[in-house]
Amino acid sequence: MPIVVPEDPFHRRLHHIAPAGLTSETAQTGGMRRRAAISGATVGSSRLWMGQTHVAPATVSANHHHGESETAIYVVSGTPSFVFLDIDADEPAEVRIDTKPGDYIFVPPYVPHREENPDPEVEAIVVIARSTQDAIVVNLDELKWTGPVLTSG
Repeated sequence: MPIVVPEDPFHRRLHHIAPAGLTSETAQTGGMRRRAAISGATVGSSRLWMGQTHVAPATVSANHHHGESETAIYVVSGTPSFVFLDIDADEPAEVRIDTKPGDYIFVPPYVPHREENPDPEVEAIVVIARSTQDAIVVNLDELKWTGPVLTSG
């Protein structure tokens, strides 16, 4: 007689995704290659997306943001840089964060940014986790804020 597994939160199965199981069928941005591991489409997640991003040597990605998603990034290999706008003397200015393996980056929702790989020989690979089940990607023509800039004072 087969075992019947109840449909409740305590009796669901774990999912194992080996590297060969990652899929490129996810949102993409020019200059980088995303591969999904955990998503609504791959394992039925409802509030989480996780995968890898690869940036080839001497490559700059297109500018983009991730909508309502919070994004956490862990640098696996290479020395990627993350570029975004910040206010410097009341004017938006590009800020560059240079990273190395073992570093983490947090990207708040809607923040326009891009990834760069300045190394002429080594691919940069990062692991990404997002607070939404889909990889929300809004590609932009330029690195600029799309909404109003709030200032204090």
